[in-house]
Amino acid sequence: MIRRLKIVESLKERLFYGAAALAAIMTGSIWRLVPLGLPYFAVKYGGSTIWGAMVYAMVAFCIPFSRVRTIILIALILAILSEFFRFYQTPELDAFRRTLAGQLLLGRIFSVWNIVAYAAGIFLAAAGDKVFRRARALAVRQAALSSQS
Repeated sequence: MIRRLKIVESLKERLFYGAAALAAIMTGSIWRLVPLGLPYFAVKYGGSTIWGAMVYAMVAFCIPFSRVRTIILIALILAILSEFFRFYQTPELDAFRRTLAGQLLLGRIFSVWNIVAYAAGIFLAAAGDKVFRRARALAVRQAALSSQS
């Protein structure tokens, strides 16, 4: 019974983080592709901040029930590595980077400011995750107390 409960909780956690990652992908796509009339700085770095939040959600999806600090660390490492990957160049990779899909997925030019924006998104997502985890723990405690009555 306890094992089944853990499996159900794991699926709920993954569903939440998967939905958060999809929401970040959709929001980031709209942010970058739809002319919202935002200043260039907001479009460029706002999109990178959303991308950082998406990385956090994807890492949390892969390792549910991990500590928030662990998820932050892994997400930061992945985000930084993805930015440094821009230094790796081949003719085929550079051709792909010139396409819209390549620009959105891989980016074209290394920027320390992108790393700062990714980190901001990761920390914002972590703050939201902490709120979610506290609310969920409180709901579980209240359910346990009400079942004992």
